[in-house]
Amino acid sequence: QVQLVESGGGLVQAGGSLRLSCAVSGRAFSTYAMGWFRQAPGKEREFVAAISWSGDRLYYADPVKGRFTISRDNAKNTEYLQMNSLKPEDTAVYYCTAAYAGVPAVRRGDSDYWGQGTQVTVSS
Repeated sequence: QVQLVESGGGLVQAGGSLRLSCAVSGRAFSTYAMGWFRQAPGKEREFVAAISWSGDRLYYADPVKGRFTISRDNAKNTEYLQMNSLKPEDTAVYYCTAAYAGVPAVRRGDSDYWGQGTQVTVSS
């Protein structure tokens, strides 16, 4: 089985930056497409970003384009989400996810594995 553990969340001022990490254990990391979702209080979980197993395909939701960068280091079995120019509306619990079927499954939220989430709070 595969286990995903997020870290790096916290409180940051508007305009600041934060980097989230997702550590992966279990099946070979490079065989999974990866991604991030987020869920704000009272809202549905929404897609944030996705990356193919090889790292050559990147996808972003419109609200984060130009501000967030998804990446992965397969040698370290870790996925990252670099968040710059943070806004209060970015406040949410962020979830790491992985799908063996590839990027389309990640973008649909139809993933095989999910982390427990890490809280990101952006103050104004």
